[in-house]
Amino acid sequence: MNKEDILRIFVAFPIIIMVAAGLAAAGSQNGAIEFGFPIFGLAIALAFIIQWLAFLPAYALKTEKFYDLTGSLTYLSVTALAVFLSPSPDGRAWLLFAMVAVWAVRLGSFLFLRIRSAGEDRRFREIKQSFSRFLIAWTLQGLWVAFSLAAALAAITSQMRVELGLFALAGFLVWAFGFAVEVIADRQKSAFKARPENEGKFITTGLWVWSRHPNYFGEIVLWIGVLIITVPVLNGWQWVALISPIFITLLLTRISGIPMLEARADEKWGGQAEYEQYKASTPMLVPRPPKKGVE
Repeated sequence: MNKEDILRIFVAFPIIIMVAAGLAAAGSQNGAIEFGFPIFGLAIALAFIIQWLAFLPAYALKTEKFYDLTGSLTYLSVTALAVFLSPSPDGRAWLLFAMVAVWAVRLGSFLFLRIRSAGEDRRFREIKQSFSRFLIAWTLQGLWVAFSLAAALAAITSQMRVELGLFALAGFLVWAFGFAVEVIADRQKSAFKARPENEGKFITTGLWVWSRHPNYFGEIVLWIGVLIITVPVLNGWQWVALISPIFITLLLTRISGIPMLEARADEKWGGQAEYEQYKASTPMLVPRPPKKGVE
């Protein structure tokens, strides 16, 4: 390893772990304990352990092909651990587990098939050559899982039990809406790209008429639904779980999602009249009817 690799590991790595530890401490308040440790904390630890174990063969083979699949399996494993270690999982816990499982299986299989078809994930083209950058990428995925699941894990491991009610119904409906939007948007784009006559073109049909990134809108909405379900049992420092949809929104709109895709689209189609018209008339995230007559 060179000096830059060492510096990244000794600076970025501890920061990520300290942030995760703070989340684990806050989310564990009033939570169940097993083997002498808070179950919430054990679940967060598992999220990172899975990433580090997967990183070893990934770096040895210089491949990112099972990065997203590992992420989805981590969501499943972490949520399952929380449910099965909790002494008395109730209807809320099982509902949250089912919602996370359905989402993770669908998205994980979709992303895995997509990268297998594409041959690579261009985000990792340079990163996977560096031990430290690749390790941090896998470690950040553990942090992503931890923050995304914070609300669900806090509710599942909470010692406070409240019967399912209006919050559960409202949260499930919001989640179902977001999940449907994400699935439909992904399928529409996959079908569009599968047609030979669309090679090199950008999609402007279906939900993509109303938003340039409807799949990300659906992703954000479904995690808001998860949070709504957890509200009746959050207490004290567990309210840090509110960061879950906020984190996902910031990640997708400011860091790794939309900014990267927008930059790639601008590089590929920027300057073309049809693309500039689409970009000017179609909202970036929240769907709405496209503006008419925008030049």
